[in-house]
Amino acid sequence: MFTFARVAAVAALALGLFAAPAAQASDQSELLSRANRTVDHLRSDPAFAQAARMIHSARAVLIVPRLIKGGFIFGAEGGDGVLLKRNGRNWSSPAFFRLASASFGLQIGLQKAELVFIIMSDRALRGIQQGETKLGAGAGITVVTLSSGAEGATTVRGGDIVVWSSGTGAYGGLTFNGSIVKALDDWNSDYYGRRATVSGILSSRFSNPGTRSLQRNLKNVW
Repeated sequence: MFTFARVAAVAALALGLFAAPAAQASDQSELLSRANRTVDHLRSDPAFAQAARMIHSARAVLIVPRLIKGGFIFGAEGGDGVLLKRNGRNWSSPAFFRLASASFGLQIGLQKAELVFIIMSDRALRGIQQGETKLGAGAGITVVTLSSGAEGATTVRGGDIVVWSSGTGAYGGLTFNGSIVKALDDWNSDYYGRRATVSGILSSRFSNPGTRSLQRNLKNVW
C-alpha cells in the first residue's frame, strides 16, 4: 500500500508538470526573481569561468531556476523557465517556457536543480523558438552538461546546448534526451500583452519593466 501511494504521488507530480495552468501576474514575477537568483548562483560557482566564456558566444540562454526530478518506478522531471536571446552585449526580453519529460526505470529519490541552458547553435534556438521542440541527438539537438564545480571540464564542446547545473538530491546526473521545451503562450500574452509572440519577445518588440533586473544581471555575466 505504501509503495502504491508513492507511485501514485509521483505520477500526479508528472501530470502536474506537463499541465499548463492559467498564469497569474505573480507567477511570472516569481519566476523572474528565481531566474535572477540562478544567475547569481552561476556567477559564484567554480564552473563560472567556463560557463561565462560559453555565454559570451551563445545565441541564447534558457534559465530554469527550479527543475524537480523525482521518481519511484516512474520518474518525472520538469520546471518553468525563461528564454533570452543575446543581441550583442545586451539581452532580449525573456519569453516564458516549460521543460518537461518523463521516464521509466528503477529510480528512487527526489532531486531539485537549477539549470542554465546555454544555447550555442542557431538550429537549437530556431527549434526552441518554434514553440515546442524535443531535445536530444535523435531530434537533431545535442545536449551536454557542465556540472557545478567542474572547473576544468573540456568535454562540453560540440553540443548545440550546454547545460550548467547545480542541484541536490538523492541521485545525481540529469539527462535531457527526449525532454520537451514548450512555450507558455498564455504566460507570455498575460505578461506582455495579448499579441505577444515568442519571436516578438526575443526581438524586444514587447517589453515589461519587471524584466530589467534579470537582463542587467545576465549582461554582467561577461
